[in-house]
Amino acid sequence: MLPSKDIQTLLDVMAALRTPGTGCPWDLEQDFSTIAPYTIEEAYEVADAIARDDMDALCDELGDLLLQVVFHARLAEEAERFAFGDVVQAITAKMIRRHPHVFADTEAATPGAVKRNWEDIKAEERRAAGKGDAGRSILDDVALSLPALLRAEKLQKRAARVGFDWDNADQVLAKIREELGEVEEALEGGDKAAQQAEIGDLLFAVANLARHVGCDPETALRETNDKFRRRFGHIEARAREARRDLAGMSLDDMETLWREAKDNERSGRTAAPDALLSG
Repeated sequence: MLPSKDIQTLLDVMAALRTPGTGCPWDLEQDFSTIAPYTIEEAYEVADAIARDDMDALCDELGDLLLQVVFHARLAEEAERFAFGDVVQAITAKMIRRHPHVFADTEAATPGAVKRNWEDIKAEERRAAGKGDAGRSILDDVALSLPALLRAEKLQKRAARVGFDWDNADQVLAKIREELGEVEEALEGGDKAAQQAEIGDLLFAVANLARHVGCDPETALRETNDKFRRRFGHIEARAREARRDLAGMSLDDMETLWREAKDNERSGRTAAPDALLSG
């Protein structure tokens, strides 16, 4: 079997991997639940390649993500539930249905109008599927498997559609201050369960603030994680240059290098304080 740009070749590869007796022992023992974590991981690898603007890596990672779709479809086909072609047909139908301004006669001249149409159509789809019946919540189909911060944002957006939302960012800031006060009380009380609950409330409120100002909280935190990693790496590099044991450095020394890393990001300065490096 030779590599090909034809999707059928990839489907044939997966079928061969899943053929009892001649296939791959690892692939043969997998099921939906064991493959799901890899599917999530590959989606993050795609996002990482995009963040690094690495098109070669993006091409590779998209292939890995496509393999996950093919794998799940193969498992479903073996269970006689659906096949890859059904997946393609379903998403094609959905995209046509949700873009009536392209494929029908609905008007949508701005991205905002397109988004409103999209949400209206999704709501109608949920009602048609029985997901809007009495007794069900409009939050029921917000996926449990989403990262917690992303799920918080989606829950808030869904509730906001029916008016359960703050009017402005200032009100959310007031809520954050309130939640911070409750965190302080929980810390003073020493109850670990209460501390976790209150910190969760604080994070939820911060995610709400991000949403109100048009900031994606998942992206914001990811960028801060990268910034922390970059600045801490600067501390490590400076410690190595000075032949100092990082664990033996004082917090004040490390804070000095942290501030230097911040300055470097703004000005490009690279020299460390001589006194610190020789200390």
